[in-house]
Amino acid sequence: MRNLSRLLAAAFLLLAVESHASPDDTRRIQKSWELAMENWSMETRIATTPEARAAALAKRPDPAPYARQMWGQIGSALDQEWTLEPAAWFLRIAPGVITTQADGSTRQVFAAEMSAVFKALETRHLKSPNLISMCMAMAATGNAQSLAILEKIQASHPDPKTQGVAALAAALILKSFGDDAEIARKRLTYLRKAIIDSSDIDLGGGTTVAKIAENELYVIRFLTKGRIAPDLSGIDSASRPLKLSDFTGRIVLLMFWSSTVQEADRVLQITTEMERKFQGKPFVVIGVNHDPLEKLRSLEADGIVSWRNFSDPTHQLAAEYRVGTWPLVYVLDGARKIQYAGSPGSFAELTIDVLLSETKPAASE
Repeated sequence: MRNLSRLLAAAFLLLAVESHASPDDTRRIQKSWELAMENWSMETRIATTPEARAAALAKRPDPAPYARQMWGQIGSALDQEWTLEPAAWFLRIAPGVITTQADGSTRQVFAAEMSAVFKALETRHLKSPNLISMCMAMAATGNAQSLAILEKIQASHPDPKTQGVAALAAALILKSFGDDAEIARKRLTYLRKAIIDSSDIDLGGGTTVAKIAENELYVIRFLTKGRIAPDLSGIDSASRPLKLSDFTGRIVLLMFWSSTVQEADRVLQITTEMERKFQGKPFVVIGVNHDPLEKLRSLEADGIVSWRNFSDPTHQLAAEYRVGTWPLVYVLDGARKIQYAGSPGSFAELTIDVLLSETKPAASE
């Protein structure tokens, strides 16, 4: 009898552990994150003084505890089909959780957990019928491990539509790998497959595979290195006319951004330091900002932003450049040719350094 009691107790304990992981709980975590972001965005919009705005911006919700909660729900259950959706959500926010090492370098806090998700995908779910969200989440990570898995899915998944979405996601990752001719060829191949196999798939918010693929084809034709960047025409924060072509002859850092992008404070700091470093040289920062006009004006009036910006709250100008990931910067030479496209940071700064060194004799005449 005693042994039977022990067996029953162990069975109940096992059931309790298994029931701890719940799809409903994962949905609550996602909803909590969305609500926190909505509240923060509202707080930044209604702040009326420089102090209140700075305080509001500093209170951007930290994704780490939400990612940690989600991992607590799915980490031990990744072999189960229901975890694919919450694992995709985890992959969307986990890459942005970074920590600074003693030597000043950074690392992803959830790198091991992300690798565990990738391993589960390869060993358990490569032919799952529920991979659409996961494919696009892997595209957001932008890393080589995701690319390898996506290429396996697009080559061997039994559903052609899932293959097409995987091909689109692989093409999006390859975008950050450079402008090498072989990479461009592979991107074109994947984009064509995405359009042929999955054009009508809705990826959320009414955005289809065809729409994203067509945008990427436009980027390849008109917005890659060596192309003349399309001119932009609009107004700045003071409603004055502003054109990108007004800055021909100068190196331009064209930055698509807003105060609500991930790591907004870091983006502002990097750009301010870059502007200071190249002060007095034929260089200018031009922003394309999608905050409400009043918010952009306050950021400039408070000295948080020191460069001129197109006001683009409706994303009209961003659409001309097919911007899908924020922030995004282009480095343009004096002839408005694109020399770099990607995230703000050291690669953009290095490109500017090189361009300025090459134009120095002409600038001194």
